[in-house]
Amino acid sequence: LQTQRFELKYIVREETALAIRRFVSTYLKPDEFAATLPNFSYPVHSLYLDSPDLATYQAVQCGEKNRFKLRIRYYKDDDKTVYFEIKRRTNEVISKMRAKVRREAVQPLLDGQPPQLRHLANPDGKQLVALQEFCRLMHSLRAAPKSHVAYQREAWMSPGGNSIRVTFDRQVQCEPEFSSALTTGLGDAIAPFDNNVILELKFVDRLPNWCVEMVRLFGLVRGG
Repeated sequence: LQTQRFELKYIVREETALAIRRFVSTYLKPDEFAATLPNFSYPVHSLYLDSPDLATYQAVQCGEKNRFKLRIRYYKDDDKTVYFEIKRRTNEVISKMRAKVRREAVQPLLDGQPPQLRHLANPDGKQLVALQEFCRLMHSLRAAPKSHVAYQREAWMSPGGNSIRVTFDRQVQCEPEFSSALTTGLGDAIAPFDNNVILELKFVDRLPNWCVEMVRLFGLVRGG
């Protein structure tokens, strides 16, 4: 996990995404979790928490440079663990705090139980700090589950580490969700980007020259 990085997002059509994949494959390798999967993709599900007046959502819509999101990330219905994540933006820098939490601890924590080491899948001081900060922000906002976002993620990473990641998110769907059931099923979801693909460049230090050339070659226009 890149704990602090820059992120550039682009909305592209599927045919462009496939051409970019061919370009990227000469520099990067498939993410270790996706390498053996069809289309190098895996499902990602996130339960987003927000205040009664949707403060974190409004911060995004207003383009605030300093903001954060609270989400619980999971991948399958039968996952025994989930991830409590804080994603912050400070000007152009993105940072994350993440705690791997036992599934049975999710509802007690959302109900206000103080975070403890026993709530973590792998008890660790750093993760406990992340969980404590998540709960502090949750309580300060009076945040609760508001929406379920799901998509298929294709991910590529640098062979020598994780200094650059390129992801393609397809079939993005979103629906209201006010419980902590953490199911992968979707009911009355909408597809805000239709059949388009969300391309994201995530890097730690500086954007590699080949990425700059890729943006120029495909005429990519940065968006949110």
